[in-house]
Amino acid sequence: MARVLAVANQKGGVAKTTSVASLGAALCELGRRVLLVDLDPQACLTFSLGLDPDSLELSVHDVLLGRLPAGIVIRSTPDGSDLLPATIELAGCEAILPSRTGREHALRLALVEIAAGYDFVLVDCPPSLGVLTINGLTAADEVVIPMQCETLSHRGVGQLLDTVADVQRLTNPRLRVRGVLPTLFDGRTAHSRAVVVDVASRYEVKILEPPVVRSVRFAEAPGLGRSILTTAGRSKGAEAYRTHARAIAGVPVPPAAPAASAAVGPDTAVSGAAV
Repeated sequence: MARVLAVANQKGGVAKTTSVASLGAALCELGRRVLLVDLDPQACLTFSLGLDPDSLELSVHDVLLGRLPAGIVIRSTPDGSDLLPATIELAGCEAILPSRTGREHALRLALVEIAAGYDFVLVDCPPSLGVLTINGLTAADEVVIPMQCETLSHRGVGQLLDTVADVQRLTNPRLRVRGVLPTLFDGRTAHSRAVVVDVASRYEVKILEPPVVRSVRFAEAPGLGRSILTTAGRSKGAEAYRTHARAIAGVPVPPAAPAASAAVGPDTAVSGAAV
């Protein structure tokens, strides 16, 4: 049976989509069978993995509404994972699902039919605390919370942890918080480090190491329809996600390589990442 990890934070711009695509590719490198689920009506994950959401006839909204089994909708991706893609029609689920009995369990029930074919399922939740995110959390064994290392980020973490507590109480008692993943991290500033320390102490939540540094490489990858593990496989960002994937899969991390030059290159250039 597959382990299901939801990647969630109702705050946008924290690299949720980047984290799902990168962790999925890294787990595939380890020989794991991986399914990615795009639960965001903006379909950023679908686009970033080389599919055009506007041209898709079938998507995850058909699955959540019980119109089609998940197996019919799944698409393969260049990085080796499978994908339950999203389109803008997924926004309609947010209006329809709340009126249905068992609305929080739509994704969980859909995954039951296909989970045996995968080792891991990674769910890219939308930047909200609505019914789609609740579906992702209800289906998950663990939740990873990406957090941009900036002032007020702790508010998003705190609100999501409150929602997780509600889900644990009402729809999914097995759900556990894997930890907070610092993203868009700039180790040259005391501010990034201070934000991480503040969140760890404020909420007594595990901080997942290493942090994912800011890099222009993350902005380049979606336009090529691949993850950073393919487009910039030796970058610090790619290696950080490989380290996290090994931890998730229970694979020992290899010994650290000799320190590279400290010169600032494109890996440390300040840029954004897919949300």
